[in-house]
Amino acid sequence: MHSEPNFDEATDRFLRYLKTERDASPNTIDNYRRDIFQFKEYVIPESCSFISDSTFTIHTARKFMMELTKKELARNSILRKISSLRSFCRFLIREDVLANNPFSGLNTPRKPRSLPHVFSTQEIDKLLSAPEGYWNRAENSKSDNTNYNQFAIARDKALLEVIYSAGLRISEAVGLRKDDIDFYSRSFVVRGKGKKERFCMLGRPAITSLKAYLTERQNMNLGRKQDTGPLFVNKFGNQITSRSVQRFFKLYLREAGLAFDLSPHALRHSFATHLLDAGADLRSVQEMLGHANLSTTQIYTHISPERLLSAYKKAHPRA
Repeated sequence: MHSEPNFDEATDRFLRYLKTERDASPNTIDNYRRDIFQFKEYVIPESCSFISDSTFTIHTARKFMMELTKKELARNSILRKISSLRSFCRFLIREDVLANNPFSGLNTPRKPRSLPHVFSTQEIDKLLSAPEGYWNRAENSKSDNTNYNQFAIARDKALLEVIYSAGLRISEAVGLRKDDIDFYSRSFVVRGKGKKERFCMLGRPAITSLKAYLTERQNMNLGRKQDTGPLFVNKFGNQITSRSVQRFFKLYLREAGLAFDLSPHALRHSFATHLLDAGADLRSVQEMLGHANLSTTQIYTHISPERLLSAYKKAHPRA
């Protein structure tokens, strides 16, 4: 074993490893940093600033979980923090700092398998019509914003269409560049989690909405046809943010009379479920979603009674 490293130095090395070797996002790295220093704050004595097998024991691991439970954190939050420490210890073992991983043998509360919300096709139609309804009402109250309102209608409808048509995450949609889209083949390549690339397709309604949006964008002098910058921009011509998308999504949910607590990610869930309902095979949907493991995609087979009923009627000899 090497000499006992300083806690802060070891943490910095681990976070650099996450960034350079695991290509973790800044948000993920911040979560790991927070969880590790929470462990240090809760269970490591102030007089101890070095990492060793005497500070990382099954006892300190259990004590950490007990402290988290006392604070009445949500079960998923506790699981994430334990997972962070497990990964940290795995790294320390690889670096010959620790001999054992006390978090590997820790009995954690079983994570509940929550079923994602899925929009019906009728709800999708309502949601895609919501930008026009919302901004037309705004136009009647503030006539000086007519140009922007028409631009917002076209942009937001196109964005929602693209997310649903291709099953994108919000970050993937806002990160699209104008020259990413091949309008002839109605396809594009997106870089998802871990910078993994996948091929995506767009339906005709999405392409129609995109063309209408680009026309409105040009009318607002926010870009030319040959531009290679961000596809979806704000009124200043800058790339729209994920936070902005989440904010206006809430407005459109209310406009459409849908559940207010949903996120744009529900469109991705709906994309997968509607494909499976229509007979797409699970492996193809896995590829379209960019899931590394088929088990991640399989959750969508548990939330569609229509698909189960169809499979039963088609396969059972006495259905």
